[in-house]
Amino acid sequence: MAITLTESAARHVANQLASRGKGVGIRVGVTTTGCSGMAYVLEFVDDLDTTNDEVFEDHGIKIVVDPKSLVYINGTEMDFVKVGVNEGFEFKNPNVKGECGCGESFNV
Repeated sequence: MAITLTESAARHVANQLASRGKGVGIRVGVTTTGCSGMAYVLEFVDDLDTTNDEVFEDHGIKIVVDPKSLVYINGTEMDFVKVGVNEGFEFKNPNVKGECGCGESFNV
């Protein structure tokens, strides 16, 4: 399995990397927080460390995930959506068993 991006998400990440002027991809992970236990964490990747991370590629974008996070987000599709004046990443994670009311955290 892997982490995948929709075309919209890939385009957004590519634009952000171009705006920064550096970077090879995006790191996707989870951290313990929120009402339900876990939340997604995103950050740009400037250097790849393939000895400790899994690296996937979709629509030309490298997606880096540490092994501990991969257990919780394997099979996830990231989308970038705009609804009215709001925009952001949306995660379609087949491992999620429940989410908090505000949608900021989840559990598996």
